[in-house]
Amino acid sequence: MMEEVKDGAVLSVHGNRIKVTEVVRDGDNLTFIIISQKLSGTGEYHVARSYDDFDWLQQHLFCQEEVPGIQGIIFPPLPAKAQVNASAKVVKQLGILALGDWKPYGAALERFLQQVASHSVLSKNKAVEDFLTSSEPPGRQKTKKNIFNRLSQAVEGMRKEGHKDVEDFFQTERDLNHTLTSGTKLVAEKFLDVVQTEQKISVALGHFSAALQMCVESGDDPDKQAFSRVCKNLSEVFNSMGKHMGSVAENNMNTLGLGLDLEARYQEAEKEMLFRRTCKLVELETAKRNAEKAKPVKKPLMEEVKKTTEAEFSQISAMAKQEIKHFKQARVQMLQQALVLWCEKQLVTARKNTEQLNVHLETVRGLA
Repeated sequence: MMEEVKDGAVLSVHGNRIKVTEVVRDGDNLTFIIISQKLSGTGEYHVARSYDDFDWLQQHLFCQEEVPGIQGIIFPPLPAKAQVNASAKVVKQLGILALGDWKPYGAALERFLQQVASHSVLSKNKAVEDFLTSSEPPGRQKTKKNIFNRLSQAVEGMRKEGHKDVEDFFQTERDLNHTLTSGTKLVAEKFLDVVQTEQKISVALGHFSAALQMCVESGDDPDKQAFSRVCKNLSEVFNSMGKHMGSVAENNMNTLGLGLDLEARYQEAEKEMLFRRTCKLVELETAKRNAEKAKPVKKPLMEEVKKTTEAEFSQISAMAKQEIKHFKQARVQMLQQALVLWCEKQLVTARKNTEQLNVHLETVRGLA
């Protein structure tokens, strides 16, 4: 029986040593096996979670309205729900995460958990400890509609999004985020096109290799034997090329592809945070106007509302500045790691392919 963990307590696991080790498919359902290393160093927690469990965790993090400045947090982005038989629409929504054998998707969920567990505020929520350590799945009860739901669904959202900020720091950040959000999303989409094209080429080379194998004939006719040898060797060459292209696509998917996907989703997360702060700014300006225009009988009440809103806005702004500073440092590191790993993987794959092609080249020369 796990000891009760209260909000504000430190996690009992290493935040950066959480792994999604396996994705188990049961019909149309996916289960993710998560292993977390204990801080005590005496063992590990093994839990099985569905996507609904991840959604449950995120909603609990969103609902912490009692935490000062909570709306100023850039929440680690949770990928959209994966579907086993993904349609073109789902593939477009998930991007690089919809390819492969669910390994990229599991890696994205793993990064989500690591970011939550490493966050100085979010990691203190009891729901995080329960999610990572309890053998029982989280509750399925619906969480209450929180401030983030209400703001994101506001009809006047577009008007608030374009509202001029009172601080140059945040106005500059909003303008930069607007540019980076669209730019990063476009780059991620184009890179997805590259990976899908590489996968198609890999499959086509495999089919051509198989077609050449069908031309191999047995018999004593010297001409047929010579032709069969050429077809067999060419088949091996194209088969090798197909495997190489498949490896290149897999490397692209699991390194830079994941890095670009995470960058794009984090830019959206920052955009949502900045929008929440802008909404609070509009609310504060409205409260100030109401206090100025209030009749004497309502003046004290309106002044109190203004004071409360001012305090909330200050807390959100202070939290947001800390988050933005950390985010800028973290995003550079994340992209740098993705690029370095991408280069290393491609170099290793290129060397292996060169060695294999040299062997095939010598074989083909021997046919002359």
